Amino acid sequence: MCQYSAIEGVANDWHLVHLGSRAVGGAGLIIAEACAVTAEGRITPNDLGLWNDEQIPALKRITDFIKEQGSVAGIQLAHAGRKASFPQPWRGTALLTKDQGGWEPVAPTAIAFNDKYAQPHELSTAEIGLLIHQFAEAASRAHQAGFQLIELHAAHGYLINEFLSPLSNHRKDDYGGSFENRCRFLLEIVKAVKEKWPSNLPLFVRISATEWVEGGWTINDSIALSKELKNLGIDLIDCSSGGNAANAKIALTPGYQVPLAKAVRDGAAILTGAVGLITNAKQAQTILEQGEADLIFLGRELLRDPYFPLHAAKELGVEIVWPEQYQRAKK
Repeated sequence: MCQYSAIEGVANDWHLVHLGSRAVGGAGLIIAEACAVTAEGRITPNDLGLWNDEQIPALKRITDFIKEQGSVAGIQLAHAGRKASFPQPWRGTALLTKDQGGWEPVAPTAIAFNDKYAQPHELSTAEIGLLIHQFAEAASRAHQAGFQLIELHAAHGYLINEFLSPLSNHRKDDYGGSFENRCRFLLEIVKAVKEKWPSNLPLFVRISATEWVEGGWTINDSIALSKELKNLGIDLIDCSSGGNAANAKIALTPGYQVPLAKAVRDGAAILTGAVGLITNAKQAQTILEQGEADLIFLGRELLRDPYFPLHAAKELGVEIVWPEQYQRAKK
């Protein structure tokens, strides 16, 4: 969950306490947040970044603490694409102008998300090649910063998702048109990242498994893409949805995206993660027991309760290790 609290992409005490609390609270894996691979790839000027070496030490301090608590430290590598250059959400929803510290967003095609967003610059082939290189360089920095897992953010209408979708990608070159061409950007990023990322460490991809609109990306597209990603050595598909079509109508019910995780899991024979309105221990456990997904991702529920895993273990009758400092409160 983005915290919009970094300065020039550099993490600070807020990130240490925020992420450290979840480690103390018993989370097995902590994916920090979407971390921009370029300054222009931020949603807001206050997003985390890994586009230069100066951003490494503050993250290393955090990953060291996470690992000391027995958790795994992960990071999303992301580029906001046409959804870039906005203020922190609590400061309003108006696009930042250049005078306000904003910048020109980029995209596969010069199509704005909606009338509140800027018309983005359409990336050239050379610029696409540079971005692929920048994803790989960010992966190298992530390893130097102590992260043990990378998730490539290809969901929610951000840049990679924009390339995948026929709604936002109207290109006529090798990166647009056919399904194969629209997938090319992501697949080339995966190949480049794998050259920089240790082969013994996991690499996930987060996708919007459906766009919930006619003519958009579908679950069948996600299954086909996931087969390609499996062939490239991706370990797990994190199945979210939506975010690229402003007119999408999504029925938000408990576990509404779980069927997407199951469809990809069964159709592509790859591990999947379930996410979205999973809010209690029994619900999460049932998803795993019924083979609908292999991993449970929690977002807002972990914002509400950093100690959800400790409470869940007690509810399910599972014995887990509490921090020594908290032992006196265990019973």
